[in-house]
Amino acid sequence: MAYPPLSIVILGATGAVGQATLAALLTSRHELHVTTLGRRKVDCPDNPRLTQHLVDIHDPSSYAHHLTGQQAAICTLGVGQPSAMSQADFIRIDKDAVLGFARACKTAGVAHFQLLGSVGADARSRSFYLRTKGELQQALTDLSFARLSLFNPSMILTPTNRYGFSQAVTLAIWPHLDFLLRGSARKLRGIPVAQLGQAMAANIFSTGNGAETLYWPDFKRLAGTGDATRAD
Repeated sequence: MAYPPLSIVILGATGAVGQATLAALLTSRHELHVTTLGRRKVDCPDNPRLTQHLVDIHDPSSYAHHLTGQQAAICTLGVGQPSAMSQADFIRIDKDAVLGFARACKTAGVAHFQLLGSVGADARSRSFYLRTKGELQQALTDLSFARLSLFNPSMILTPTNRYGFSQAVTLAIWPHLDFLLRGSARKLRGIPVAQLGQAMAANIFSTGNGAETLYWPDFKRLAGTGDATRAD
């Protein structure tokens, strides 16, 4: 019996993690079709399994019609350098735009929603960044998707330095700290962006219900590159 391809929509596919996730999906052996929504299109070769739409990410009415029939949604939208903008602008992009997308997905009947978040996200945190991330994750949980997957990485290790000297130092040092981060602290280990993208793609095709929070050990397990012991 032939089954129709899985329909997946991505918001934030032009970012580092979004591009890695999209690449993993498009090279997957699974039958699927991916729709990207964003302010610009991903620069990639034409692919019959990919449709791209330019939308206003702050106005769900500009893309709600593209959500009809989508079965899973992935949101990797986020600010690369939060310190480079005001708190109000950060909230507008990292929280409000994401929540608007999630609500539109819920209304359209999307069953599975995946979010790129951050380790330490906590609505009660004293850190503005982590508190905002935590408030978003709580709001997503309250939407009661059939399945909600919260990916909370620590340092995302990219092959190139995108944000100046401080990131260059971090990218050089962080991979050498893994031996110090054991037990529950393993969730603080850095994850190569390609592996994180593979994990987000693979999780779409795994089974699950309700809300789940995933960390470094889960990313390695899903990407097929590490031990399968959960961090929590």
